[in-house]
Amino acid sequence: MLEVINTGLNIGSKTLLSDINLMIAPGELVAICGPNGAGKSSLIRLLSGELKPSVGEVLWDSKPLSEWSLLKLARQRALMQQHAEVGFSYTALEIILLGRHPHHQGTSRPQDYQIATAAMEEVDASHLADQVYTTLSGGEQARVQMARVLAQIWEAAAGPRLLLLDEPTAALDPRQQHRILDIARKWANKGDVAVVAIVHDLNLAAQYADRIALLRDGRLQAVGEVETIMTPAMVEACFDLPCVLLNHPDGGTPMIAARRQL
Repeated sequence: MLEVINTGLNIGSKTLLSDINLMIAPGELVAICGPNGAGKSSLIRLLSGELKPSVGEVLWDSKPLSEWSLLKLARQRALMQQHAEVGFSYTALEIILLGRHPHHQGTSRPQDYQIATAAMEEVDASHLADQVYTTLSGGEQARVQMARVLAQIWEAAAGPRLLLLDEPTAALDPRQQHRILDIARKWANKGDVAVVAIVHDLNLAAQYADRIALLRDGRLQAVGEVETIMTPAMVEACFDLPCVLLNHPDGGTPMIAARRQL
């Protein structure tokens, strides 16, 4: 269980997050949505342990993140960042193998190559294995990074696993957007994996998430099941976007359509 208890984050004199309370269980996919500048990336960095809360506490598996060793945490928790800078001529396969480092801390073993290969297949990136990462398109790099974080938590751990995705669909075409979120959904369905994903497209979030958390001005406006959050009133309050509610013809998932006149 991931627990965020009365948590806030200040950088200097600026408050980025305030009064965050959130619980996410293994087997669940929670999408974090909100306007630009809402604090979504700061929140996911807080959930990963990269940032420490100014107030409150973040717990993973009933233990404060501050009490986890970095190595043990890295074996159970993986973070796909929005921007990943690579300064060396690594191939895509070598990037994915970096996700295996917490498990061997030395030379990659045969099983690490097997897991990296399987992770590439899962994100439809096998053909990129030998290409230099920096020569790939933004969408191809995103798929490689997704494979890296999957490889990092590939094996079932002694406790639950946590997959954190910061805008995993941002650089992808529509087909790959659905593919990545479908993979995230399948990982949550494993039962011992909690998945948190920042998703800009509310309609995509509605198709794959169990719950949606709306964040605005560093505060959670609402957290709930898709049907509860995907209403014109909720969306307008969070995004200042007049809209109407529709039902997806394939399964009845709630969808939001913006009004043409803002």
